[in-house]
Amino acid sequence: MITIGELINTSRKAVGEAVRTRDAARIQDLARHQAEAGVDYIDVNAGTLVGEEPEALTWLVRTVQAAVDKPCCVDSADPAAVDAALAAHRGRAVVNSVTLEKDRFERMAPLAPKYGARLVALCMDDRGIPVDARYRFEVANQLVEGLTAMGVARDDILLDPLVQPISTGTDNGLVVLDTIRAIRDQLPGTHVVCGLSNVSYGLPNRKLLNTAFLVLAMAAGLDAAILNPLDEEQMAFLTATRALLGQDRFCRGYLGAHRRGVLGGDKGISKEK
Repeated sequence: MITIGELINTSRKAVGEAVRTRDAARIQDLARHQAEAGVDYIDVNAGTLVGEEPEALTWLVRTVQAAVDKPCCVDSADPAAVDAALAAHRGRAVVNSVTLEKDRFERMAPLAPKYGARLVALCMDDRGIPVDARYRFEVANQLVEGLTAMGVARDDILLDPLVQPISTGTDNGLVVLDTIRAIRDQLPGTHVVCGLSNVSYGLPNRKLLNTAFLVLAMAAGLDAAILNPLDEEQMAFLTATRALLGQDRFCRGYLGAHRRGVLGGDKGISKEK
């Protein structure tokens, strides 16, 4: 399971202020906490800083990598910002994201092979977000064809079926689950990623919905997630679900997490002696 920590995003008030004032200590503290929680990549997003995103995103990459030995997920819709940030990045980053929209695909997609980065590909085109799973899969298939034609390996493609709130559409969760199954069945070698928290937008007890959706999505074939790694309950369910799905050989990851005391215990997930 590929995990991407989502907390360094300037849409969060404290992070936005830290980036504007170049408060490296605050950003590095967030990076360390996420790295200690075991994420594979640390997302960096400066999208709210209009007019200064390339400089801010590059600063974020350098600041994070000065504190932790983790690659970044460079998160921006601005190709110039992504290009600048990748040039400053050490190791293999993830680019988040490309779509099948003509202009965005032509400007963003070549950056992945240029820097040897992995790439999040959103299942949408110039007509917007498809309403059903069949259409989303068709977009995913075209994305894979276009990306592999320019030299991106299938293993470096993380397809995002685009989670939308169930508060605005009863079937929104089901559409994503059906899309994940179709990708897993028909586009072998690729990965499926999603931002979990979108599913619960506008509803109470969001953590409950996010965690339940994570389990359902993993059972459908999700193998990458953008999430809050400091949510101990959600991370515990991720670890347990991997074990139940046969993704944790001899349950070593589960047992290791138990020994570290991060599966809940008397904190509320399980009080079994």
